[in-house]
Amino acid sequence: MTQKNHLVSVVVPIYNMERYLDQALTSLEEQSYPYLEILCINDGSTDGSLAIMQAHADRDARIRVIDKENAGYGAGVNRGIDEATGDWLAILEPDDWIERGMFADLLELVDQYEPGAVDVAESAYWRVFERAGETIKVPCAYKGRVTEGGPFAVADEPELLLHHPSIWSAIYRLDWLREKGIRMKEVPGAGWVDNPFLVETLCQTRGIVYLDTCYYCYREDTTEKALAFAERNPLLPLERWCDMADVLNRLGVADESVWRAQNLRGITYCCTAIEANGLDYPGLRDKVVSIFSAMDPALVLDDTHIKPAEKRLFCELLGLPDPGISDASYVPELVKQAAYRLKTTGLRFTWLSVVDYLRRRSARVGK
Repeated sequence: MTQKNHLVSVVVPIYNMERYLDQALTSLEEQSYPYLEILCINDGSTDGSLAIMQAHADRDARIRVIDKENAGYGAGVNRGIDEATGDWLAILEPDDWIERGMFADLLELVDQYEPGAVDVAESAYWRVFERAGETIKVPCAYKGRVTEGGPFAVADEPELLLHHPSIWSAIYRLDWLREKGIRMKEVPGAGWVDNPFLVETLCQTRGIVYLDTCYYCYREDTTEKALAFAERNPLLPLERWCDMADVLNRLGVADESVWRAQNLRGITYCCTAIEANGLDYPGLRDKVVSIFSAMDPALVLDDTHIKPAEKRLFCELLGLPDPGISDASYVPELVKQAAYRLKTTGLRFTWLSVVDYLRRRSARVGK
């Protein structure tokens, strides 16, 4: 365990999560690192969540319940940042849980460096699925792809920007967050506000350290509600992409690897929205064209992560010449990604993922 008794303020923004909340809070109480301040931000829950928080607070003095009117995930996290008194800040979503050694191990890594040299300590995480009556945990998509140690700038390890915005698989130096004025965007609901927060944090420091061990257990099945919401509001993810681009421009980020990651996320969000709703959805075509226009065509067209069909759509909507890219050119990337997935998740889960994808695609087509 780390030799320094850093206080970690853990913000738990909670809205109607009585099904999972006990497990989430218990996982904090059972952390091997004891110096925690647990801030349960009750965002106007109408179920039994508040009673669960209060029951945990009654038996653990480290837990403080803050009851407020509903204002969304971002406002809840911001209230936690305001109320926190610790040295480091962590976020736990109330439908997830954390394995026992996360804070101890991250702080042990932090303490290998001079005070103030590290602003963000990141780790890999578990993706959690319920399948056929069992809980399946598989590593996140950047495990084994980021170099352990640090400190480094995100441009040195852009893999952290390429995948799901796992802002909760990290701890943040609280004084640094406040010095930089880093806060969540406040919108109703969850609002995909983790996207700009990811860029705000990782792109404002050269002091990131990383452990390639999974601790945070992220229930991916519960994101289906968020995905369904995004399908009903297809412009929402695109608005958050624009927020991310605004952050990068405000910070003067010019590094090519960071913008490649940003481009890939934008093209993924745009193509997902188009697949689910069609380009005739009100406002969608104009928004996609606006986003594509913000990208450097040279970076898009030579990026091996972007599919040929997506590159052709990019050129079509911007009125650029057909790039003449064959689908066969994407085969090496497909093989590489398939090999990585098989290595990290196994054949059975890979097959289940394919089945799930085909099921979701069939449901979209059938609408």
